[in-house]
Amino acid sequence: MHLSPLAQRLFSLLTGTANDPTYWPEASQLSVGLVAQVQVNVSSSIPARYAIDGQMRQRLVAPARELVESLLQDDGGWGPPFSVLMVAAGLAGMDAEVRARHAEARGPIAVAEMDVLLGWDVERRALFAEAVREQPSYAAPPPGVVEWLSDQPGYLDFARTALETAEARVAAIHAGEIPYRAEKAFGEGEKASIGRAVRLALLRDEPWLPDLLDTLVRGIAVAPTQAKTLPSQGVLFEIARAAEEHPTPEAISALRAARRATRHAAVSKQLDRMFKRIEPALANRLEVAFRLPDGRVRQAVGEHTAVISTDGEVELSWWHGDRKLKAVPAAVRREHPDEVKRLRELAKQTRQQQATLVRALEAGYAGETAPPYRQLEGRSVTDRLIWEFEVSPGVWRGELGLTVPDVPVRLWHPARASLEEVRAWREVVQGKELRQPYKQAFREVYLLTPAEEATGTYSNRFAEHLVDYRRLRALFKERGWASNFLGPWDGGHEGTAERVMAGGRWRVTLGHDLYEEGYAVTDQVRFHRLAGGRWHQAPLTEVPALVFSEAMRDVDLFVAVASITADPRWADQGPDRLRDYWRTGSFAALPPSAEVRRDALSRLIGRTAIAGRCTMTDRFLVVRGDLRTYKIHLGSANILMEPNDAYLCIVSAGGHRGLFLPFEEDGRLALILSKAFLLANDTAITDPSITRQIRA
Repeated sequence: MHLSPLAQRLFSLLTGTANDPTYWPEASQLSVGLVAQVQVNVSSSIPARYAIDGQMRQRLVAPARELVESLLQDDGGWGPPFSVLMVAAGLAGMDAEVRARHAEARGPIAVAEMDVLLGWDVERRALFAEAVREQPSYAAPPPGVVEWLSDQPGYLDFARTALETAEARVAAIHAGEIPYRAEKAFGEGEKASIGRAVRLALLRDEPWLPDLLDTLVRGIAVAPTQAKTLPSQGVLFEIARAAEEHPTPEAISALRAARRATRHAAVSKQLDRMFKRIEPALANRLEVAFRLPDGRVRQAVGEHTAVISTDGEVELSWWHGDRKLKAVPAAVRREHPDEVKRLRELAKQTRQQQATLVRALEAGYAGETAPPYRQLEGRSVTDRLIWEFEVSPGVWRGELGLTVPDVPVRLWHPARASLEEVRAWREVVQGKELRQPYKQAFREVYLLTPAEEATGTYSNRFAEHLVDYRRLRALFKERGWASNFLGPWDGGHEGTAERVMAGGRWRVTLGHDLYEEGYAVTDQVRFHRLAGGRWHQAPLTEVPALVFSEAMRDVDLFVAVASITADPRWADQGPDRLRDYWRTGSFAALPPSAEVRRDALSRLIGRTAIAGRCTMTDRFLVVRGDLRTYKIHLGSANILMEPNDAYLCIVSAGGHRGLFLPFEEDGRLALILSKAFLLANDTAITDPSITRQIRA
């Protein structure tokens, strides 16, 4: 592409390849700071400092015209993003020429979006071009872009039209009105346009979207033939990414239905991975999350009744009169197989919805505004949670179960309670054998330490821990953290995991580096506040207490579960430097998660048959056997034997079945109890790998 120097500069500026656009002041106003402006500008006006006066516009006409003519002749003119071409066309007064050529090369939905852009002034087009420039197909738009689009002339109407057009096209493919070609349902540029349209509709929670989206995703997930291909994987995954950024219960249900319908195994696996991020993300939109249905169903099927219960664990049960049956009646299986399948799917969906609702409730702790709890009154999941009611200004009273009087209400959190109140609620939960939907009464609390006040903007509390990297990555996904993948390539040795909290207003990051293949080492925790459309690092003293506590709770979980100290086999495997870390960390001082475990164990042990053989210290559950006395570390669950603190390796154990546990999030509590029951009766142990160590 041969251009004059001015046209070349304009091209470089608009495509982001100019390192220093200020070298051409007349044109730099099209680019400098525009991304930041998109992020903060939620009105339809353009600030005066980004406007182009008449004299400047006149000077840009000639190079812009040269640039547009060159692009239209070069490979159809679609080398750079079409939004860049829209800016140049506006400066050159060549909208008609660009539209004619554009309509030939791109799909109707992309052309419809282009028509909206052509109705904007040049400054607004430049803001749009900057917002979408160099965005990978899998990346979310910068913060604030979708909000900005919602206020731009004609864009909301385009969004609805685009999705209705997409739905109609997919329906025509399934009806045989359009020939089916795998992955060809949508043309060049349409995927990105549909992605922006669905993001906008999800953000605004448009009432017309759920039914439309349900039909669309089901249609693009499966071929109209028996082929395993899809009309469009790209659009399906683009909608899933949009749902991750702006989730709604209905969008999740639609994607779940698409997951069940697709015949493509790789697509199923990819959606499963995405659900691990999408469902936790719903917790940041509590105003829509609480629309989830309660899921209670009672339905007659022939002479029997199917009941989906949500009291505790979701269960599908079958009844004949007042008698509960052990399995699906043979007559029902024989005469109503489709109904049995449907009810099983409904029960599965209810479990997923229940889990999503619980995550949303739990994430409400870090929110800065009260969630709409009135939507939850009368639901079974709320009966097992502790709630607080403001009985007078600044005075809150805790109660079990949710009733919503005409006073402010919030979920109880131990960080806002006295030690006496925390102990009292733990006694209630333990005494009632109440399995809470998530760990509440026994929840860990993380307070800012003097060391963290001294460092100012970062915490080293969980730094320098060696962790199994695959396990760490799995925990990131499970808890809704995003991270880059580490590996032996350029730039692959340093990583940052992040989670957005408090309705998108706060972000926590955990640094971690590749230690060697398969292992990573943790680093600093930092917090950022969203202001003016950008993330700004915040002093730890300014982070809201519950945001700090909940974020550090996640990081503690990552270290506790992924640390190599959690694997007893490390006692005699691997290089010396890793074994040294294992020996030091396996019996170290307890983090808050293990302190809560100690409290729970102290309440449980006294109710067991081995109570007389157990005592609790600051770090250990000490179990007296007949052959030896054993110290089980309350953090790692690793064991030392008295009198010489010899290490005892037990990979797994059994023996506490039927014992109520108030929580079992990481399985460590159950593991410690299992080992305690085993060792209290050490003369009955028959496993030679264990007896050999005890009698050594």
